[in-house]
Amino acid sequence: MPYYRAVGDIPRKRHVQFRRPDGGLYAEELMGEEGFSSDASLLYHRYAPTAIIKSEGVEDGAGAQLDLAPNQPLQPRAYRTQDLPAGGDLVTGRHLLFGNDDVRMAFAAATAPSELYRNSMGDEVVYVQTGAARFESTYGALDVAEGDYVVIPTGTIHRWVPSQGEPLRALVVEARGHIRPPRRYLSQYGQFLEHAPYSERDLRAPAEPLRVEGEQVPVLVRNRGGLSRLTYLHHPFDVVGWDGYLYPYAFNIRDFEPIVKRTHAPPPVHQTFEGTGFVICSFCPRPLDFDEHAVPIPYNHHNVDSDEMMFYVGGDYSARKGSGIGIGSISLHPSGFTHGPQPGAVEAVVEAVRQGHTTTSETAVMIDTFRPLLLGAAARRCEDPEYAWTWARSAT
Repeated sequence: MPYYRAVGDIPRKRHVQFRRPDGGLYAEELMGEEGFSSDASLLYHRYAPTAIIKSEGVEDGAGAQLDLAPNQPLQPRAYRTQDLPAGGDLVTGRHLLFGNDDVRMAFAAATAPSELYRNSMGDEVVYVQTGAARFESTYGALDVAEGDYVVIPTGTIHRWVPSQGEPLRALVVEARGHIRPPRRYLSQYGQFLEHAPYSERDLRAPAEPLRVEGEQVPVLVRNRGGLSRLTYLHHPFDVVGWDGYLYPYAFNIRDFEPIVKRTHAPPPVHQTFEGTGFVICSFCPRPLDFDEHAVPIPYNHHNVDSDEMMFYVGGDYSARKGSGIGIGSISLHPSGFTHGPQPGAVEAVVEAVRQGHTTTSETAVMIDTFRPLLLGAAARRCEDPEYAWTWARSAT
């Protein structure tokens, strides 16, 4: 994270005695990235965060790499996440869509609270398409809802509690490393610069500790060896205070400030986060390109180093009209394929502008990866088999 926060009760100096009201010592825990040479936070627990009384292996049926297959024969593809079944929780109920050695992407339509979970493989970003939930962690709680990105640092013990009503529909991005704001948005000291499309004021982090009593508490843990369940002697949510640069936070896509040009801007202007081997971008409502001769719609393009996944979450995406893409759809355009507007879309938008149309309402989350994306079992279950041929047909 690019800025420091302190929450709850902490001592004046690091690594000094910090005593409970009964005279005993709080247990200090340092959570640090990259061998403690990057961002870190110090958490102060009522009980030892190391005390476990049981460990058992868990079958990892939902996310095994063996479920992934190459995009062969090579072709653009589209999927309908709205056709995937709702149910389960946001951790064990994930439907694996795509993955490679850097990142995995899954979809969930959760209706139940998750058990406590720690991903020690890498950071996660969860984009909430619809619904609402309470995100609880050792750092505190966050209320999240439609349009929120929730960034969860590696090793954070947390759980998801969906609100009653509609399912919590979310795209889950599981990195093999860390996910951060793009470096070009930050000063050399970590402050968001004036040209950045969002700033520290747009980020929401836990404001107070979340203290939960309990004993013999199970926590599902994923690491490089697989999936296990550790039983802790005391509830991990026993932190009385923490400070540092490393913590979960939420950012709503509506707070992203689109960059507008006279003619159509390239995808990097939409970048929101970066990870090792991939980027996450936000396409948001904005004024259309305003040169009198502009073509205010994406041109045909071929990102020769990347696969492009686009998740359509709101508005009217005019470039895809006639393709079968709708809200909740995902398109996958692999390297080796040039993609662009559907037939007739360019002419339709130019005519709409001539008649006074000046804005676009589209909202989408795009992920570009620098390794090819393999296809998960869930993607194969909800694919639109006709999508690849829609550019060869006349627009209806």
